[in-house]
Amino acid sequence: ETSSGYLVQLTAQRRTTPKLYHSSQGFLRAVAAALDALAPPGLAESWDNVGLLCEPSPPHAVRTLLLTTDLTEPVLDEALARGAELVLAYHPPLFRPLRRLTPATGWRDRLLLRAAESRVGLYSPHTALDALPRGVNAWLAAALGASTSSVPIQPSTTLTYPTKGSHRVEFVVGQAEQLEAVLAKVQKIPEVSSIVTLPARAEGEDQTRVSLNCTEKAMQDVMSLLSQNGLYHMTEILLLQKPLLPQTGMGRLCKLSKPASLSALIERIKNYLKLSYVRLALGVGKTLESQIRTVAVCAGSGRSVLQGVEADLYLTGEMSHHEVLDVVGNGISVILCEHSNSERGFLLELQDMLVTHLENKVNIIVSEIDRDPLQLA
Repeated sequence: ETSSGYLVQLTAQRRTTPKLYHSSQGFLRAVAAALDALAPPGLAESWDNVGLLCEPSPPHAVRTLLLTTDLTEPVLDEALARGAELVLAYHPPLFRPLRRLTPATGWRDRLLLRAAESRVGLYSPHTALDALPRGVNAWLAAALGASTSSVPIQPSTTLTYPTKGSHRVEFVVGQAEQLEAVLAKVQKIPEVSSIVTLPARAEGEDQTRVSLNCTEKAMQDVMSLLSQNGLYHMTEILLLQKPLLPQTGMGRLCKLSKPASLSALIERIKNYLKLSYVRLALGVGKTLESQIRTVAVCAGSGRSVLQGVEADLYLTGEMSHHEVLDVVGNGISVILCEHSNSERGFLLELQDMLVTHLENKVNIIVSEIDRDPLQLA
């Protein structure tokens, strides 16, 4: 992602991707491609910055991959001490556009410089990992109990249209000469494809129905042409929707098979996340013994995903003071686990997934230093 022409990914000059594995190690570019295949960057939110963010100049072998929620100086120290050539940081350590990269610019810049100088690659999956059927949100939803069913709150669609073009234009032409002339001009419009003609009968006369696919930009040229030829009133436009991906998307709306009290769910969640405490805001008119049937779940910061969702309870990492007031005012209780506490436990799941996905050719380790910055004092 770029803004005002400034680069937000640090990558060396591209070269041909080698075989994924050589002996007992992987090449960085190929390992990154395998990570992309596991959590496709196209599933990430549009504002996010995911994928390979910092690439030491090739060739760069990867024998050990360290997983962390946040890349901090202690975590980078740990990665170097444990011999990691690649760090997968769930939160992108390189997020905002850079105008300069110097040791004096800030702690994140110092981290990036030190990682590059130490030849440690940086990769982040972030919201692409959230969206997966077995991703972060599905993992967090499991805190509610094994018999809970869930669906994505914001479903993801396939990454490409099933056909070329985003729109289908259909129109009817009566005279053969006009049909031939219109088709000749339509075929010259860029980004028009899949032109099909079928016999049709309209207004008691034999005519020809023309169907074509095109981009939104090309549609304007097509409609201008049809208007010039008096065919505008005989035209239909269809938006080609991308199919939904099963169980893929942001957040989860969960239905408990058997209602449970709020106090019981709090204990389940604390045990699952291995936390000694969570923060609770009771919905107006609700108590700890109120029965919970539906729970809206979003790992991390849940405002944008959970906003307006009807449920008995919201489970997320963090929300602002006023966001919580808005929710509880509508009678919905809120459980906050702290931002990264709602995500960190998934790293152990991810470790198992990557061992299989990378065919046990790369040593996958989880940071022992990484922790939420907020502690009870």
